[in-house]
Amino acid sequence: MAASSYPPSTVLGRQLGGELRTLREQKGLSTADVAAALECTKGKVSRIENGRVPLRNPDLVAMLRMYGADESTSERLGSLARTANRRRRAGWWNEYGTLLADTYRDFIAMEAEASLVRTFQSQTVPALLQTAEYAQALAVASRWWKRPEEIEQFVAVRIKRQLRLTSEEPLRVWAVIAEGALRQHVGGPHVMRAQLEHITHWAQQEHVTVQVVPFRTGAHASMGGPYVLLSFPDDGSLDVALLDNPSGSIWLEKAEDVAVYRTLWDDVRTSALSPADSVQLINSIKEHLQ
Repeated sequence: MAASSYPPSTVLGRQLGGELRTLREQKGLSTADVAAALECTKGKVSRIENGRVPLRNPDLVAMLRMYGADESTSERLGSLARTANRRRRAGWWNEYGTLLADTYRDFIAMEAEASLVRTFQSQTVPALLQTAEYAQALAVASRWWKRPEEIEQFVAVRIKRQLRLTSEEPLRVWAVIAEGALRQHVGGPHVMRAQLEHITHWAQQEHVTVQVVPFRTGAHASMGGPYVLLSFPDDGSLDVALLDNPSGSIWLEKAEDVAVYRTLWDDVRTSALSPADSVQLINSIKEHLQ
């Protein structure tokens, strides 16, 4: 999986880019107009507005001048740009730049600043609730990772992401899991038993909610595949959605696209067992492991 050719976006980078896009549109300028003034490509302007590239101060100054931004706006966005660039450089995931694909690095950067993760998983246990042994079994089976050291690093990244659950202000997680994912013997019965115990441990924590969609629910709207919704504490920050498929991952950031997945989420969580009944089912599955 190829590493990204540019740093992943951050929440602040997206916020900065969104404000610059609004200023540009209010001025009636196109990305081509801005690209010509900056002597760059339209693609670069789009990536700036999507928060996917660091914004150099000369470019920011030039853009603000074009957009007729007042002094207060210029100072605020300048401060935002400096903070966003500093956070990009400080991200621990940059240590694994040669291992992680574009969207995965992007996801980790977003997750690091999120306040709430809502996820539906149909085939696997959510990454934030996986044991190291379970994650290793998934990495081996995926065929993406060829060398033992790559698998080891993949597992290390997954476990490091989980530190958000034990931080001073822990990430809130609400996971809805299809029953089939809990019955799949990933890594064998021993690994799966420990994994199910791990889930029930986290399900008892105040900031983690786990629900299971039992087989008897039948067809439901989220059967099309897994997805993750991220919410952020910053005022004005919009939710984002991540969809996984065999060929890669897709980010959805437009409000109308994310709204579709919020609707799916509301449907599947109301179709699932209550948290208490979900723990009972998980314990039952664990007791019957052979």
